[in-house]
Amino acid sequence: MKKIRTIERIISLFDKSRAENLPKNIPLMLRSRAQTYPDYTLQVVKNEIGEYEYHSYRRVYNRVIEMACALKKIGIHRGQFIGFMSDNRREWMILDEALLSLGAADVPRGCDSTGTEMAFILNYVKCEVCIFENQRQLLKIINCTEKVPALKTVILIDSPDESAEKIAAESGFNVIKFVELEDTGRHAAESERRSVEAEIDKTEGDELATIIFTSGTTGTPKGVMLTHDNYIAQCEVVRLALPNTKDGDIWLSVLPVWHSFERAFQYFIIALKAGMAYSKPAAAALLGDMAKVHPTWMCGVPRLWESLAHGIFRQMKKENSVTRFSFNIAIQIGKRFSWAHDHVYGLVCRYNNGTRFWDFFWGIIPFILYAPLYGICKLVVFKKVKAVLGGHMVAAISGGGALQSDVDAFYHAIGFNLLEGYGITEAGPVLSVRNPLKPRTGCVGVVYPSAEVKVVAMSEDGTIGTEPLAPGKKGIVMARGRQIMKGYCSRPDLTEQVIDKNGWLNTGDIGMLTQDNEIKITGRAKDTIVLLGGENIEPAVIEAALLDSPYIERAMIVGQDRKYIAALIVPAKEAVTEWADNSRIMYSSWESLLESNEIQIMFREEIERRISDKTGFRTCERISRFVLLPESFEQGKEVNAKGEMMRFKITKIYDKQIKKLFSQDNSVMQ
Repeated sequence: MKKIRTIERIISLFDKSRAENLPKNIPLMLRSRAQTYPDYTLQVVKNEIGEYEYHSYRRVYNRVIEMACALKKIGIHRGQFIGFMSDNRREWMILDEALLSLGAADVPRGCDSTGTEMAFILNYVKCEVCIFENQRQLLKIINCTEKVPALKTVILIDSPDESAEKIAAESGFNVIKFVELEDTGRHAAESERRSVEAEIDKTEGDELATIIFTSGTTGTPKGVMLTHDNYIAQCEVVRLALPNTKDGDIWLSVLPVWHSFERAFQYFIIALKAGMAYSKPAAAALLGDMAKVHPTWMCGVPRLWESLAHGIFRQMKKENSVTRFSFNIAIQIGKRFSWAHDHVYGLVCRYNNGTRFWDFFWGIIPFILYAPLYGICKLVVFKKVKAVLGGHMVAAISGGGALQSDVDAFYHAIGFNLLEGYGITEAGPVLSVRNPLKPRTGCVGVVYPSAEVKVVAMSEDGTIGTEPLAPGKKGIVMARGRQIMKGYCSRPDLTEQVIDKNGWLNTGDIGMLTQDNEIKITGRAKDTIVLLGGENIEPAVIEAALLDSPYIERAMIVGQDRKYIAALIVPAKEAVTEWADNSRIMYSSWESLLESNEIQIMFREEIERRISDKTGFRTCERISRFVLLPESFEQGKEVNAKGEMMRFKITKIYDKQIKKLFSQDNSVMQ
């Protein structure tokens, strides 16, 4: 055992020795790339007529310096916090790099944020200047003016109309248009450019690059302070984690850039000498842009991959019966072959020291039998499916939440390399990602080269251990390294609660390590439900099982301090109505359909098919009662920008429904 661990440590050290030595701050990294690879593409941007244009590293860097000159003229300086309320777009990178060039730090948030959320963040860090994507975002703040007394200057990326500009002026704000800053920057003197370049050289790695406020899934948002070095540490080893990336690769960018997952990849792309094309997470826009740009890589959240997979299946339903039958058979063959392939080639997670002989033994016969059939499916069916996804994708990364097993299995079956990753904002955020050359399903990948990860025991009273548990043993996932946050803004008390004296960050996630230094996440410590009988319930595991049903769009388990657990379920409207029509159920409205006996019985059967002792769940994990919610969860209301459920908000919004679930005897079931 010790000999194996020693060999693994030597291999790990050898890998890390191949890390790239990058400059000490983010703008210096961009400058270095612009000087060495000036003609490489950095941004692929749609113009006014919807056609993509290619912007080189040299061009983007020049725009950054020009913008920094303009921002300096309006008074932005080192150590200042600048609000940044915008979604991902070309100007985001220009403004972000320009602010960092001056030694300032940005405080970002997306356009889905409410005025109250924006006001809370801006007031918390006392922002005097804030960038807004458009006048709609500005008007949200104008309605909360009294909550942001420090805010004096606003910058609008999209120019406002005269009425909005007038309202802003009447509210005491100095409005500056992005196009005006661009014009000022273009006419900057050479001495002004040299002054900005000198300012870049001054920034040390431990200076703040950003303050990202957590999305509030568990309560009041906290400001995570991330430094230049937090990002540089990850950039230096990104090529080790993704060894099959190539210089000049094009990444498709669709996620909200204010979130740490997409934010980190903005910098990873520069480190990889790659470029990014901008799109939207809506399936129609995304697939259209894929066909135009032919990206080789992209990042997405689980809901995006699920949406794309469901879209492909919906399209198949419109085809003739022969095509539908062929597609379904091909998927089944793909799943069986990929299972056998993983066992034969050692791509199965190992939690003990046993050899892979038995995996090979069980996999070799089906591998031989299904290989020719899979080859035919690959040429006839899967090639067409992957063509819909751009046709040139090397791999894609799923992060920001757990990837559903059925969605993972679908992409694996068609040969699309979907790599699940894991991380949290406080870790800057990447802690693991599947090896694209040896991806193993059932885990969230190999520990990222810049991080240390251990799993420790947690006692019943909540005390956290210090000694690492052996592979296969479940506990709290802890992380340490250069990428770990500087702390929570103005909350050293909260920082001390999650980072111990030795620098270990408590991620709050429950998981285990494999023999190959991979992480498997099994639950969330903060979300653990404790029943009156003392049983601990991990809701994420049950919810994931429920989401395997085609009739369930969302599910949230409730039951803290109760005798049993219950579920709030958002039905998949299209699938349910199709089932009802095929079953010839009469109904006058969507609400009346959900209340019908036929639908209630159908959902009860769906739940019991997935949550039972036969599927590995304990008696206490059975869902005693459930309620069907007629409306989908909305971003900013029940879910955050990543698509994660904000449990505390959902509990508050559906308080009446939850109380009703526990108002009757627990022997009565829906």
